[in-house]
Amino acid sequence: MIELAAMTTVCAVEAVPLEGGVAALVDGEAVAVFRTHAGEVFALGNVDPFSGASVLSRGIVGTRGDVPVVSSPMYKQAFDLRTGQCVDDPAVSVPSYDVAVVDGVVVVGSPREAA
Repeated sequence: MIELAAMTTVCAVEAVPLEGGVAALVDGEAVAVFRTHAGEVFALGNVDPFSGASVLSRGIVGTRGDVPVVSSPMYKQAFDLRTGQCVDDPAVSVPSYDVAVVDGVVVVGSPREAA
């Protein structure tokens, strides 16, 4: 269960474009919040580990098979929205965060433990 008291309010869920993302600062960390075509909301670290640029929120949201992904706008590596694992290079990942929509507002919590 997610502890809502420890979560940071980011924005209204409608402010996150379908199949797109927005950037937010959560506890001093750059976080990208995404919304899929199905309306699911995910949060990952915003820094692309291949370029070092804080750009993942501007990536292309889609799927690889049945895996929801964001492809970095820099070098196009895809990251699993559920886990932060790079689909193209399994040795690389970005942090994934607890995220919820409460009364139409996106809230983001702490980074999840790496699997």
